[in-house]
Amino acid sequence: MTTTTSTTPARPAARRPEPRARGRLTPTQRILLRAVLLTLLAVAATFVLDPYRNYQLAVVAATFCATAGLTLLVGLTGQLSLGHAVLMAAGGYGYALAANAAAGAGLDGDGPAGVARVVLGLGGALVASGAVGGLLGLAGARLRGPYLAGLTLAMVVALPALTTQVPALGGDQGLAVPFEGVPQALSRLIVVEQWHAWLAIAVAALAVTPLALLRSGRAGLRMRAVHGDETAARLAGVSPGRVKVGAFVASSLAAGLGGAVLCLVTQSIGPGRYDLAFSLLLVVAAVVGGLGSLGGAAAGAALVVLLPWLVDTVTAAVGVPADLEQRLSGNLAVLVFGALLIVVTLAWPGGLARAVARRPRPRPRPQPRGRTDAPATPPQPSER
Repeated sequence: MTTTTSTTPARPAARRPEPRARGRLTPTQRILLRAVLLTLLAVAATFVLDPYRNYQLAVVAATFCATAGLTLLVGLTGQLSLGHAVLMAAGGYGYALAANAAAGAGLDGDGPAGVARVVLGLGGALVASGAVGGLLGLAGARLRGPYLAGLTLAMVVALPALTTQVPALGGDQGLAVPFEGVPQALSRLIVVEQWHAWLAIAVAALAVTPLALLRSGRAGLRMRAVHGDETAARLAGVSPGRVKVGAFVASSLAAGLGGAVLCLVTQSIGPGRYDLAFSLLLVVAAVVGGLGSLGGAAAGAALVVLLPWLVDTVTAAVGVPADLEQRLSGNLAVLVFGALLIVVTLAWPGGLARAVARRPRPRPRPQPRGRTDAPATPPQPSER
């Protein structure tokens, strides 16, 4: 009697996902932890800066919000916007209208009332900039290349005419906003400029951290897919129109918060501050810093704010004649920006962020021929 054995191979067991090691942070947790540490570091830096430097830090934080949104929009989706200053203006006007309405309703003074007024103003900035950004995003989903850039450029040019046609926006003079003083509990510790710097840093963290999460998540992958090939993205189930509109809205919200911070710090909002030159400087800051890099956006924002001040300081120290200094006022900074853009584009096409990421690493020292890395075997004692 013979027995037969089955020769059917056993199915391999399904591979279970390896559990995450204890103590290892997820990408989202790393981004949040980095945001908290950088925010605390920036707040600590305000204690070693004088009032004017704290004012400059607040302006840098406001500009950082706009450049971060712009670098995400252009670097990840390829939508070129030359009118991000309009989105900052929308946020500034939204903040001014909401803050003035809150002050008229009884939320005046410092302390909890002042904090509530700032929160309501930021909400108004988000609503106004989100609405404008949504309309531009719908148009951007249908326009490509220079057509979208021309549309946003036209909005910057039309901003002064729009403000004169709407009486609630204050015309060419703009609107004034309530002064935000230091709360009573902190009045003995910090001054007004430092308090404004704290508010600007906190708002910048709230504006940029969602962009970092968006960039590192699935939404960022969809943006890169649409930027690479819209047809292939559509075949993969990604809607290019939705991705473009979402990117434009996210970028607009960040820029609107930047405009709100700038309005809070300067205590006014007017169309003259958001002209074509300022809008182009935002693009230069994003390109010099590195498209798609939030760290590069921070470096570009610092250049936009500090480079004109540095040029004026050097010009005054050199002792340029008064008539020549008057003619160079404002124009020399633009010339330096143009030269810097050319140098960075030629030396590091990816911007300053790419230049830092591609630092040359030390090469290993070559070993002489015939030499091996195996340890030498000690001589064994001979047996007698």
